[in-house]
Amino acid sequence: MGEEVKLPPQIREQLIRLQQLQQTLQAVVTQKQQLEIELTETDKAISELKKSEEETPVYKSVGNILIKTNKQLLLDELNEKNELLNTRVTVLGKQEERTKERIKEIQGKLQERMDGRST
Repeated sequence: MGEEVKLPPQIREQLIRLQQLQQTLQAVVTQKQQLEIELTETDKAISELKKSEEETPVYKSVGNILIKTNKQLLLDELNEKNELLNTRVTVLGKQEERTKERIKEIQGKLQERMDGRST
């Protein structure tokens, strides 16, 4: 019970790398989720703007204030923001997949080494 298991330096390094990758994955997933929420909100805003009458006054939030603006300009701005968010979500999705693959790879190598040590 009280004996300490000494891991070879290579295994220790891989375990540290695995922990770093898991932290990176968590950060990427969190960031991606936040962007997806922002994307949903932007989609809703675009949808509501498209439904509104042309003469309906529209406002955009700038800091803590609302400023009256042109409907078409606001739509253009929101559509541009939407494209940017979609691109960022896609990039983060790819980063998430690459990180998951790398984690699997390291877990496999660690498992092989651990199996090799126990025999």
